[in-house]
Amino acid sequence: MTIVRYEPWGLFGRLQRQLDQSFGDDAASVSWIPHVDVREEAERFVVAADLPGVEGKDIEITADKGVLTIKGERRSEKKSAEEGYERVERATGSFLRRFTLPESADAEAIKATHVNGVLELSIPKRPQEQPRRISVQAA
Repeated sequence: MTIVRYEPWGLFGRLQRQLDQSFGDDAASVSWIPHVDVREEAERFVVAADLPGVEGKDIEITADKGVLTIKGERRSEKKSAEEGYERVERATGSFLRRFTLPESADAEAIKATHVNGVLELSIPKRPQEQPRRISVQAA
């Protein structure tokens, strides 16, 4: 008699992965998620993502319909058995992070820098419209 492990949620997980692949969901192929700091300053928002080992050419940043997307890939190093590696903990493969931009963000003026494994996005704020005072004149 063969013992088969019963996994009631396994079927749902496989179905979800198949649906994600069918509809082209980027999140289905994500291997790792970079750590990100987000802060607001007086004139801008700043997003800093830790991307050690990722080259600038392997990073794609888009801003579309109020959503900022950072995606890319960290490639694995070729290692031979003679080098004596016993443990590999650093994740390789594709990554993806998405953020909803506030209404005050100017998506057309986003600037990105990549220095020492840290990607920094500077998202300027749009100037806020001041309320216009309307004078009342006597008829």
